[in-house]
Amino acid sequence: MNIYVVTGAASGIGAATAQLLRSRGHRVIGVDRSAGERIDVRADLSAPAGRAEAASRIRELAPQIDGIVACAGIGGGTDTDTALLVSINYFGATELIERLRPGIRAGGAVVVLASNSITSSPAYPAHLARVLLRGDEARARAVAGRFHGALAYPASKAALAWWVRRHAADWARDGIRLNAVAPGLTTTPLIAERREDRLFGDRLDAYPSALGREGRPEEVAEVIAFTLSEQASLVVGTTIIVDGGTDALENPYRPGRRDTGRVPSFVVNTVVNLWAWFGGRGRG
Repeated sequence: MNIYVVTGAASGIGAATAQLLRSRGHRVIGVDRSAGERIDVRADLSAPAGRAEAASRIRELAPQIDGIVACAGIGGGTDTDTALLVSINYFGATELIERLRPGIRAGGAVVVLASNSITSSPAYPAHLARVLLRGDEARARAVAGRFHGALAYPASKAALAWWVRRHAADWARDGIRLNAVAPGLTTTPLIAERREDRLFGDRLDAYPSALGREGRPEEVAEVIAFTLSEQASLVVGTTIIVDGGTDALENPYRPGRRDTGRVPSFVVNTVVNLWAWFGGRGRG
């Protein structure tokens, strides 16, 4: 039996992953901001104090663990607080993982939840992703606040995938594998919330998939569980795209990268915000 920490364990992919791991005989410490029968640690990962408290409580429950699955996050909609988004999606994952690193046994593994939006979104600000990687949360929040949620979200997920690549070799020397899993459109509460977005919700129906359907949380959980397992012992520092073929449809010759430079990203953001403003007036 292994011991795994799963954040965002109350719903969606986090809940499916926790359930799958438990069904295979593992102990799961569920972390979420919401209460629930299988939530062991209630925590607000949007702020350093909440992350520190979560790490302390996890260490009390299990001084040593075998892995972490960081699923906690929020989507990027029209009315999303993008400063809050980067605090939860990026720092809520990386800071908690770093705090728990001393207690991860050799042979353990960490999986962060990225998104196929890093290859399939029309454009996102690479500048914001690079700011996130520098680790200055106050600065990152200020920069994120300039962007629409539809751009800040993939930037936060790109930063997670890049964080994995940057740190994978260092962690591997301690016998810990870092990887990311990047789902596409998956039937979760986060996507249900996105469908209610006043400007972008109806566009989800046009989301391309080679399978012609949305993914299921259980399908993504299977890939996460594999990535945690000994069978994935050679998988280090990579991002596994689990999206029903969306990336292949959008980028048929090689994996795509849809980020923009600093100046173009602000141009794209201005266009998106103008669209949102005029769209909001039109629907008001």
